[in-house]
Amino acid sequence: MTTRRRLLAPVLVLLTALLYVLAGAAPASAHTELVRSTPKDGAELGKAPAHLTLTFDEPVELSDVRVMTLDGDRLPVSRAPRGGGDTLRAALPEVAPKSGELALTWSVIDEEDGHASSGRLTFGIGSTAAPASAQDRGDEAAPAPSPSVRHGLVAARWAGYLSLALFIGGIAFVALLWPRGAGEPRARAMLTLAWAVGLLSTVMALGLQGAYAELGGIRDALSASVYANVLTTGPGLALAARGLLWVLAAVVLSALLQGGGRTARSPGWRVGALAVSLGLLRATGMTGHNSEGTEPTWGALADLVHLLGASLWIGGLAMLAVAVLPRRDPDELALVVPGYSKLAGASVAAIAVAGLVLAWQVVGSYDALLHTSYGQLLLVKTGVLALVLFAAWRSRQWVRTRLELAVLLRGEAATVRPFGYSVAAETGLVLVVLAVTSLLVTADPGR
Repeated sequence: MTTRRRLLAPVLVLLTALLYVLAGAAPASAHTELVRSTPKDGAELGKAPAHLTLTFDEPVELSDVRVMTLDGDRLPVSRAPRGGGDTLRAALPEVAPKSGELALTWSVIDEEDGHASSGRLTFGIGSTAAPASAQDRGDEAAPAPSPSVRHGLVAARWAGYLSLALFIGGIAFVALLWPRGAGEPRARAMLTLAWAVGLLSTVMALGLQGAYAELGGIRDALSASVYANVLTTGPGLALAARGLLWVLAAVVLSALLQGGGRTARSPGWRVGALAVSLGLLRATGMTGHNSEGTEPTWGALADLVHLLGASLWIGGLAMLAVAVLPRRDPDELALVVPGYSKLAGASVAAIAVAGLVLAWQVVGSYDALLHTSYGQLLLVKTGVLALVLFAAWRSRQWVRTRLELAVLLRGEAATVRPFGYSVAAETGLVLVVLAVTSLLVTADPGR
């Protein structure tokens, strides 16, 4: 009963804080959307207009906006005279018919998270019947990103999150808790694989983000022109920066693999590993929703802490399951497991606090938590995370009550096996949490 009360108290405190934050916070901003057009959608015009003016709900970059004909021709877009950063103008002289119907599509990429918003505008030119408005046409009239591209982007982000956690958490585990692990083949293989997947997923995400922004298909993700275009956007530059940091991470990993435990204890190497790790964490957070809301600085800081805590927890957990437990070395178990237990506890606390800040920053209200797809995904993530914490609690209980026995029995398999099962369950559930996190990045928080 005493143990249950100890567990229940912090859970109740966190839930109360979350409800308080969501009930009192200001609503977060959604993705970039079109506010109005001149001429407006569905207007009946006596003659073809020379220009189309588009006004969005926030400032946009010229490279992030596309206005196209139904034949796929892209129209030149410029800043509107006497307009702010949220108003653009597209030239129409060569595409507007003298009579009949003029239909155009528009798309805009949110500068913060790379989400694509799009729609269709139709005007009647010199005819007696007004064209159908967007409401009459239905949502199917508006262009939309390819489902295969969206799914590919989610998969690339999932692989990116997983590799980031395994690499940074694994490096930290070896440097802080288990320097001898730098010579363990399983640990070396895990770090190398995490690095390779991290770099590959970033390159794939760059092409998929370009195809997503241009409302193209999977084949467009392999086009050189798509890569060139996406590098002119904010999300593309953030992905490119992450790719360069993964290249620098190869230097850190190579030094560790060559120098082994001696390198892991070196202050110079640790400073370099810390700098590259923080860079990777920040570059990864630059393509999320953390900067949307009333306090973008706090959102960015909370996201950094959130990713760091998750990486230390997940990467250390994987290193424990893959490299430490199979050895069943009693001296290593006595040294490494208690140290990781403390590190995991601090990481979970950081994840919880940073998660509250991000919920306040992005979701913004209790109603949005319950009635938007983003809020519902966040609830699913929280529910799975609760199961992960339960598995982590079981692991911690084993450390407190059974670790000494396992050491005395020299790592006998029967005594270590329950701990291995608990760690395996925790690891599997963490993969589900990362999958939901990948979906959250592409979901619209709503207003």
